[in-house]
Amino acid sequence: PVISYTQRTWKAASGDPMHAESGYWRPRPDGSVEVVIAQSTGLTEVQTGSYDSEKKTVTLQSELIGNAAKVKQITRAFQVVDGELSYVVQMATITNSLQPHLKALLKRI
Repeated sequence: PVISYTQRTWKAASGDPMHAESGYWRPRPDGSVEVVIAQSTGLTEVQTGSYDSEKKTVTLQSELIGNAAKVKQITRAFQVVDGELSYVVQMATITNSLQPHLKALLKRI
């Protein structure tokens, strides 16, 4: 199966758009996953990783980053705990090693 993915963020106070990305997730029976993402900034990612359906986790690391000369590596980690989705995105650039870029805890509404 292939899962179509879309994500958008906006400023809470004004409603102005901030970021958007979309792509496709392809989970495999062996616990691996392949992800292709296109961001509104023009950056594209091909990521591979693994998922654990019992632990409700997904970890990804970049295999290819396109249209971003300064970005060298991106990792993403997702986990569902008590019905809430947490995620952490880390990024390495030409001047900085891999470090937290953003994180969030999403609650179902």
